[in-house]
Amino acid sequence: MTSTIESKKLETMSEAAVRTWIQENVVLEDFVGKKVLMVVPDATRTAPLPLLFDELHRLLKPKTEALDVIFALGTHPPMSEAQMCKLLGIDETERQRLFFQLGLFNHEWDEDERLTQLGVLTEDDTEEISGGLMREEVPVKINKRILDYDMLFVVGPVFPHEVVGFSGGNKYFFPGISGPEVLNFFHWLGALITNASIIGVKDTPVRRVVDRAAKLIPCEKRAMTFVVAPDASLYGLSYGTPEFAWNAAADISSQVHIKWQDKPFKQILSCAPEMYDELWVAGKCMYKLEPVVEDGGELIIYAPHLTEISITHGDLIREIGYHVRDYFVKQPEKFSHIPRGVLAHSTHVRGGGTFEDGVESPRVKVTLASQIPKEVCEEISLGYRDPETIDIESFANREDEGILLVRKAGEHLYRLKD
Repeated sequence: MTSTIESKKLETMSEAAVRTWIQENVVLEDFVGKKVLMVVPDATRTAPLPLLFDELHRLLKPKTEALDVIFALGTHPPMSEAQMCKLLGIDETERQRLFFQLGLFNHEWDEDERLTQLGVLTEDDTEEISGGLMREEVPVKINKRILDYDMLFVVGPVFPHEVVGFSGGNKYFFPGISGPEVLNFFHWLGALITNASIIGVKDTPVRRVVDRAAKLIPCEKRAMTFVVAPDASLYGLSYGTPEFAWNAAADISSQVHIKWQDKPFKQILSCAPEMYDELWVAGKCMYKLEPVVEDGGELIIYAPHLTEISITHGDLIREIGYHVRDYFVKQPEKFSHIPRGVLAHSTHVRGGGTFEDGVESPRVKVTLASQIPKEVCEEISLGYRDPETIDIESFANREDEGILLVRKAGEHLYRLKD
């Protein structure tokens, strides 16, 4: 059974309405007597997890043999137990009460002994899916904890996404709790297609990679997807198979998360929320706005709280810098030792451009206004601004001048009207 809800006027739902929807639409019979592993996002996504987890735990715990939670980190840094509890809305009293009944797990993407191989994507598979862009065999590995459960239950939001088109659904398995091989493969596939071409598109080659890999998972799968407003209230939810739930939520996301613009802007101040605590995720402030920066324009990632390029990948990024796609495509031997997921991140932050006769010509100037020093910004080929010199309000209400202020960037996609 599957079910979905959409707001006809795209109004958000009250907390009571959300709880009622869950009670009426999540099929409890799906979970009876089963060991269930709930797969949820980390703190880099806007989501009302305390509300959703509270209602789901209340309903499912009495029905299941076991109910545990794994955080779909991808390659993001691990969370402490206190951070996990805070994200789920578990207070200290509940933490003690639930301690022996609720496992809370980080995904360990870089520890091969923590992974299990489900199979492979064959050379024929990858050539077909990628439309001939790539042909290689890709091992499909996933967190081996899944083998201890009867069902995987994804609970996560759907947004326009720079690599896969729209996030959510089976993406919580790949790359959420997957090994690095499939992650690096499809991130580079997305980079070859480019962010500007793939973001906000439902049917993409990368989505087909994710869905194909998910078919190899041996246990049952369900998902409750949802679409959030900037304040974490919900426009709608969907329940069913990961494919069904994602499809319904992506339709809502395409209505509420895409802001259509009449013309491009010469300068954009893209303000990173504090949940983006490193450039690895704050790059979304570029991904979601690149389509509306005019040729030769400037996008400023304003993140005065940000001190890290990436805890996990920072050394590699400092080694290669931020460059347009063809900088890597035309010098493959120079970067063959760098994971392709890191190369993909580099190209997505830098945006479109050319690399001809040894000369790189990015389409957009990307400037970072953070605690990352000027000399580091220069080292990684980004512009630098001292965040203390930026008056946010001086960018407001200047669209007619070609200047745009985005106060909470990273989740709404900006696109030009045809």
